[in-house]
Amino acid sequence: VQLQASGGGLVQAGGSLRLSCVASGSIARISTLGWDHQAPGKHRELVASITSRGFTNYKDSVQGRFTISRDSATNTVYLQMNSLKPEDTGVYYCTADLREGGVRYRGQGTQVTVSS
Repeated sequence: VQLQASGGGLVQAGGSLRLSCVASGSIARISTLGWDHQAPGKHRELVASITSRGFTNYKDSVQGRFTISRDSATNTVYLQMNSLKPEDTGVYYCTADLREGGVRYRGQGTQVTVSS
Protein backbone atom coordinates (compact mmCIF):
# COMPACT_ATOMS: atom_id res chain seq x y z
CA VAL A 1 0.00 0.00 0.00
CA GLN A 2 1.29 3.44 -0.97
CA LEU A 3 -0.11 6.68 0.42
CA GLN A 4 0.43 10.11 -1.16
CA ALA A 5 -0.66 13.07 0.97
CA SER A 6 -1.05 16.68 -0.07
CA GLY A 7 -2.75 19.91 0.96
CA GLY A 8 -0.59 21.20 3.77
CA GLY A 9 0.56 24.78 4.03
CA LEU A 10 0.73 27.94 6.09
CA VAL A 11 -2.49 29.37 7.51
CA GLN A 12 -3.44 31.89 10.18
CA ALA A 13 -5.14 30.79 13.37
CA GLY A 14 -8.85 30.38 12.77
CA GLY A 15 -8.32 29.42 9.16
CA SER A 16 -8.96 26.16 7.32
CA LEU A 17 -7.05 23.60 5.30
CA ARG A 18 -8.07 20.41 3.54
CA LEU A 19 -5.64 17.53 3.39
CA SER A 20 -5.96 14.78 0.79
CA CYS A 21 -4.36 11.35 0.57
CA VAL A 22 -4.57 8.96 -2.35
CA ALA A 23 -4.03 5.27 -1.64
CA SER A 24 -2.68 2.88 -4.23
CA GLY A 25 -1.51 -0.71 -4.38
CA SER A 26 -3.49 -3.33 -2.43
CA ILE A 27 -6.58 -1.15 -2.06
CA ALA A 28 -8.98 -4.01 -1.43
CA ARG A 29 -7.03 -4.99 1.70
CA ILE A 30 -7.47 -1.59 3.36
CA SER A 31 -9.99 -1.28 6.19
CA THR A 32 -9.38 1.88 8.20
CA LEU A 33 -7.82 5.09 6.90
CA GLY A 34 -6.63 7.85 9.16
CA TRP A 35 -4.40 10.82 9.86
CA ASP A 36 -1.56 11.06 12.36
CA HIS A 37 -0.21 14.37 13.64
CA GLN A 38 3.31 14.94 14.86
CA ALA A 39 3.82 18.30 16.51
CA PRO A 40 7.39 19.66 16.77
CA GLY A 41 9.29 17.80 19.47
CA LYS A 42 6.38 15.50 20.28
CA HIS A 43 5.30 11.96 19.55
CA ARG A 44 3.06 11.16 16.63
CA GLU A 45 -0.64 10.75 17.50
CA LEU A 46 -3.69 9.61 15.61
CA VAL A 47 -6.10 12.54 15.25
CA ALA A 48 -8.81 11.00 13.09
CA SER A 49 -9.77 7.71 11.48
CA ILE A 50 -12.55 6.32 9.33
CA THR A 51 -13.48 2.68 8.77
CA SER A 52 -14.54 1.12 5.48
CA ARG A 53 -18.13 1.41 6.72
CA GLY A 54 -17.74 5.11 7.42
CA PHE A 55 -17.45 5.04 11.20
CA THR A 56 -15.26 7.90 12.39
CA ASN A 57 -13.16 8.55 15.45
CA TYR A 58 -11.43 11.75 16.54
CA LYS A 59 -8.91 12.84 19.09
CA ASP A 60 -10.65 15.03 21.69
CA SER A 61 -8.64 18.13 20.81
CA VAL A 62 -9.90 18.15 17.19
CA GLN A 63 -13.47 16.98 17.77
CA GLY A 64 -15.87 19.46 16.20
CA ARG A 65 -13.13 21.19 14.19
CA PHE A 66 -11.79 18.42 11.96
CA THR A 67 -13.79 16.15 9.67
CA ILE A 68 -12.45 13.00 8.07
CA SER A 69 -14.05 11.49 4.98
CA ARG A 70 -13.20 8.97 2.29
CA ASP A 71 -14.09 8.48 -1.35
CA SER A 72 -13.94 4.82 -2.29
CA ALA A 73 -14.25 5.60 -6.00
CA THR A 74 -10.96 7.50 -6.01
CA ASN A 75 -9.31 5.74 -3.02
CA THR A 76 -8.89 9.09 -1.34
CA VAL A 77 -9.18 10.11 2.29
CA TYR A 78 -9.64 13.74 3.28
CA LEU A 79 -9.14 15.73 6.45
CA GLN A 80 -11.03 19.01 6.55
CA MET A 81 -9.46 21.16 9.26
CA ASN A 82 -11.37 24.23 10.44
CA SER A 83 -10.76 26.72 13.24
CA LEU A 84 -7.09 25.85 13.18
CA LYS A 85 -4.96 26.61 16.22
CA PRO A 86 -1.18 27.07 16.54
CA GLU A 87 -1.02 23.72 18.39
CA ASP A 88 -2.29 22.02 15.23
CA THR A 89 1.07 22.81 13.65
CA GLY A 90 3.13 19.83 12.62
CA VAL A 91 3.42 17.09 10.05
CA TYR A 92 0.29 15.16 9.13
CA TYR A 93 0.65 11.60 7.95
CA CYS A 94 -1.97 9.56 6.14
CA THR A 95 -2.34 6.04 7.56
CA ALA A 96 -3.90 2.78 6.37
CA ASP A 97 -4.73 -0.36 8.31
CA LEU A 98 -5.31 -3.67 6.56
CA ARG A 99 -8.32 -5.91 7.08
CA GLU A 100 -6.12 -8.75 8.24
CA GLY A 101 -4.29 -6.55 10.75
CA GLY A 102 -0.55 -6.17 11.09
CA VAL A 103 1.59 -3.14 10.33
CA ARG A 104 0.02 0.31 9.84
CA TYR A 105 1.06 1.93 6.55
CA ARG A 106 1.98 5.59 6.65
CA GLY A 107 2.59 8.14 3.88
CA GLN A 108 5.36 10.70 3.59
CA GLY A 109 3.57 13.46 5.48
CA THR A 110 2.51 16.99 4.70
CA GLN A 111 3.47 20.05 6.75
CA VAL A 112 0.81 22.24 8.35
CA THR A 113 1.84 25.50 9.99
CA VAL A 114 -0.68 27.63 11.87
CA SER A 115 0.50 31.12 12.78
CA SER A 116 -0.92 33.01 15.73
